[in-house]
Amino acid sequence: MTPSALARYPSLEGRVVLVTGGATGIGATLVEHFVAQGSRVGFIDLAAEEGAALAARLAASPGTPAGVPATAPVFVPADLTDVDALRAAIAQVRQALGPIGVLLNNAANDRRHSIESVTSESWDHGIAVNLKHPFFCAQAVIEDMRQAGGGSIVNFGSLSWMIKQGGMPVYTTSKSAIQGLTRSLARDFGPHRVRVNTLLPGWVMTDKQLRLWVNDETRAEISRSQCIDAPLLPVHIASMALFLAADDSAMCTAQTFTVDGGWT
Repeated sequence: MTPSALARYPSLEGRVVLVTGGATGIGATLVEHFVAQGSRVGFIDLAAEEGAALAARLAASPGTPAGVPATAPVFVPADLTDVDALRAAIAQVRQALGPIGVLLNNAANDRRHSIESVTSESWDHGIAVNLKHPFFCAQAVIEDMRQAGGGSIVNFGSLSWMIKQGGMPVYTTSKSAIQGLTRSLARDFGPHRVRVNTLLPGWVMTDKQLRLWVNDETRAEISRSQCIDAPLLPVHIASMALFLAADDSAMCTAQTFTVDGGWT
């Protein structure tokens, strides 16, 4: 599905959207589809070459499918685990595009690891990549949203902990904690009409997943587990993210929206 084939959300036109981990995979699809809505998109990622290439490609776009002139996305390379660098990157996006109205906490690393291989340092790093940065991003943008009279924060969860997947305990632990983060922020931010939800993807067929983890055995597992026996693609996740960012979901908060083909 291309952006032109999906729903149009007028409330997203001109809205400033911040995407973490937006250079590749699901994040790159989020950037592409929000730009196609006419949003003003900033994204942060450690993958400098890929992020710059995506920004350049979208900057050359003639406009949105609805004929609205597209705003070139702003890419800021930064290490999301460095809170000072993260805050500086968010400030750079704000300076370039304006106050942030939508935050998509997408960045994560699902690298496989055994229990025996985990050290104190690798534990802390995994938590920083997958759980710490969503909190500090929310902390950094809440004043923008409060001043605007509302906003939307979408924290990205994971199917892995729900299906008791082994082989990556730090990742599954941190991703399960996203649920608690979402619900606590939703309560604290609700008086400012800021909605906070979890978007929980299933096993999405990104280039990384296909290259590293998907094989005949795992394809068979996906086929058995999903109610809909078809590949789950980044565009399916972007479609839900668009709805949660738009005013159409104005009274949806503290919830988990699962897009997994019926696995759970």
